[in-house]
Amino acid sequence: MAGIPYPEINDLRSLVRFSSDDGLIWLDQNRMVLMHAAALGELRKELITSLGTEQARRVLTRMGYAAGVRDAELARKIRGKQSLKDAFVVGPQLHMLEGSVQVEAVRLEMNAETGEFDGEFIWHNTWEADVHLKEFGHADAPVCWMEIGYASGYTSAFMGRFILFKEIECAATGTNHCRIVGRPAEAWPDADAYLPYFEEDSILGKLLELRDQVDQLRSTLCQRRPATNLIGASSGFQGAITLITKAAATNVTVLLLGETGVGKERFARTLHELSARQAAPFVAVNCAALPHDLIESELFGVEKGAYTGAEHSRAGKFERADGGTLFLDEIGELPLAAQAKLLRALQEGEIERLGDDRVRKVNVRLVAATNVNLHDAVKEGRFRNDLYYRLNVYPVTIPPLRERASDIPLLVDAMIKRFCALHDKKLLGITDKARRALSNHNWPGNIRELENTIERGVILAPQHDWIELEHLFAGPVRADDAPVGVGADGELRAGEAQDTIALADALLQHGRSLDDIEDMFIRHAVAQAGGNLASAARHLGITRPQLSYRLKKRARTSAAD
Repeated sequence: MAGIPYPEINDLRSLVRFSSDDGLIWLDQNRMVLMHAAALGELRKELITSLGTEQARRVLTRMGYAAGVRDAELARKIRGKQSLKDAFVVGPQLHMLEGSVQVEAVRLEMNAETGEFDGEFIWHNTWEADVHLKEFGHADAPVCWMEIGYASGYTSAFMGRFILFKEIECAATGTNHCRIVGRPAEAWPDADAYLPYFEEDSILGKLLELRDQVDQLRSTLCQRRPATNLIGASSGFQGAITLITKAAATNVTVLLLGETGVGKERFARTLHELSARQAAPFVAVNCAALPHDLIESELFGVEKGAYTGAEHSRAGKFERADGGTLFLDEIGELPLAAQAKLLRALQEGEIERLGDDRVRKVNVRLVAATNVNLHDAVKEGRFRNDLYYRLNVYPVTIPPLRERASDIPLLVDAMIKRFCALHDKKLLGITDKARRALSNHNWPGNIRELENTIERGVILAPQHDWIELEHLFAGPVRADDAPVGVGADGELRAGEAQDTIALADALLQHGRSLDDIEDMFIRHAVAQAGGNLASAARHLGITRPQLSYRLKKRARTSAAD
């Protein structure tokens, strides 16, 4: 290629992985989509005809800008230790690898410390110019809006300041190729004419925002629904919220059912906050965490001298929650004696402190929760039948996280924001591959496990970077999107060997000998290194002379055969 030479692209090619079984294409940890240029052209045409040229240009420029920003992050990660120019040209090389355009670097002057940048590139085979010519014929002005957005977004993110690229020649106007020049915005005297295409607050955006506000107002007028701090849009989860909302207007005893970690206490707090008791105390008790001989005194209080060590009279949880809500978690762990007193408190609204014969009236809304089957506990004699029917007046089942996978992205985004604030981190977000791994995980620990995982990811992710798959899970993760690295012909596929156990199983099942497997790995490493034996040897963990010896040995064996 003419112009400034590019480094080898093998390090970028190896990042591309096709996983046809589950319909995924990966560029490192970013999900990609392979689609027809004609389909993109049809979308482009629709934007122009429906929104007008200016608004279509704004939308497409911003789309390209977003793509460029993501690729700039990848460039720093892949070639961060190489020279500034070798790291920068990841953008043009990825732009070519992604099928957008052929990029020829004409001039590239940059300084990371001062932020100076002056670059000139020639584009060949731009898809955007091609489809514009097909749909609209020759243009009077440059039309590669998405590609310009990409170049500006990539360079701005790479340099840490806004770099504006202008298309000074465009194949759609009749020239043989496109030519772009990029400089800091302040270096362009007419920059103000181009900046609106990169801004979010377009007229279209304001109209859409106004429409959303109108729709929201209509929805509010049609159905006034109290806001909650519970996150989820799945039908089962919303059904549970609806039940909680209806119960909040009454004094009914609520029984929350669900697996460990589904968020029963959060539902109980939401019920309290939506009720008329919200100004009074909310008291939570984990029955499983209290020793059996202390449960009664904790719940109902104790009088001085009731037992050895009771030196002071003390109110119990019922008295502390008077006027408010008492949440009893893991209620199935209550001993039978405490169950009898609890039943009286529910039926009569009365309690007696341990060691006291005076009856105290309490006005408490009880919310109980359990992850065990109380009906079975009744049959086994571990739970009172009359208390069970008193609690089971208004059961609410909270679905496990695996049954509401569509809520995981909402939960993840909210948790990242919360933990970033808690740990004083500024992160770009979570990669597509990490997000998919979270959606595919079974989550036996439900919301609690997800919280722990996200907090771990926030802590381990570098400042101002992305949360990646390896930041989330403490042990090795077998991702569903990691295909085994042997094809039908027995050859190793680039970027596919992710699970060593699955890879070993596939190799054994294929029936290849140990010599054949070694030969396959050597040939693959040499091919990946573009024939550079020193680089291939480093990847194989051997010296260059050792690799040369093995190659010569293979050559002699093949000649003898």
